[in-house]
Amino acid sequence: MPETVYDYLQRVVKERGAGFLPIIDPDRLTPPQAAEAASKMENAGADALLIGTSLMLGATFEETVQRIKETTDIPLVIFPGSFSSQLSGLADAILVPSLISGRNPDFLIGQHVQAAWALKNSGLETIPLGYMLVESGTTTSVEFMSRTRPIPRAKPEIAVAHAVAGQLLGLKMLFLEAGSGARVPVPDEMITSVKGNVDVPLVVGGGIREPKVAEQKVSAGADLIVVGTALERSGSETLMQEFAEAVHIGSLEDPGPD
Repeated sequence: MPETVYDYLQRVVKERGAGFLPIIDPDRLTPPQAAEAASKMENAGADALLIGTSLMLGATFEETVQRIKETTDIPLVIFPGSFSSQLSGLADAILVPSLISGRNPDFLIGQHVQAAWALKNSGLETIPLGYMLVESGTTTSVEFMSRTRPIPRAKPEIAVAHAVAGQLLGLKMLFLEAGSGARVPVPDEMITSVKGNVDVPLVVGGGIREPKVAEQKVSAGADLIVVGTALERSGSETLMQEFAEAVHIGSLEDPGPD
C-alpha cells in the first residue's frame, strides 16, 4: 500500500527529529513566484510544502498549485483558509482544520459540512487537524476572520485541555498557531505541556522569524514547524536552509544499532 502523506510526515519526525513545512501564501505571490519559492524551499531541505491563505483575493489558486507541482517533488498540502476558494485535486493532501480553540460553529463544523462533497470528490488525502489559536501580542488575520479569541499565552493548561479533547475526538494532528504576523511565537512551556499529553503530531507556527527560534520550538516538543512570513520577506535560499537545519536537530543524533 502506498505511503500516505500523513504516514510520510510521521516518518520524517521519527527519522529527522522534526519536520520543516514552509507555507506559501497565494495572495502574496504570483503563480510563477510561488513555484520559484517552492523550488528553493525543496532544495533547501523542506520536508513538505503547505499552501493557503486567510482570504484568497484572486482566482489563481489552481494555477499556483499546478505550477508548484510542476517544479517540486515533495508533498504539497493545502492548508485552507476557505474550502470554497482553496481546493485543488492537483495537490497531494489537504488539512481539514477545526478551530477547536474557538466557539464559532462555522469554523468547527459549518464550513466542513458545506465543503463535504467537494472534499470527498476531490480525491485528496484528508488530514483532520485540531487548530488552536494562541495569543500572539497582536490581532492576527485568523483571529479577525474567525471571530474567536485566542488561548491566553500564560494558560498552558487551557491549551492542554483543548488538545486532549481534540485527540479524543479523533483528530490526527494538532496545530498550536500564533498566526501570520504574530509579534511573538507560541510559548515553549505551552508546547511542552501539550506534547506531554497527546500522542498525535504537534505542529507549531506563527511568529517564528529566526532559525534559532525554530530550534527552540522543536526542543520544546514541536514535531512539525511551519514558517511563512520570514521566508516570504527574505526569499533567501540560505535562510531556508538554515531553518531546515535548525528544525532537523534530531537528524544529527546517532540512533544506535537496530
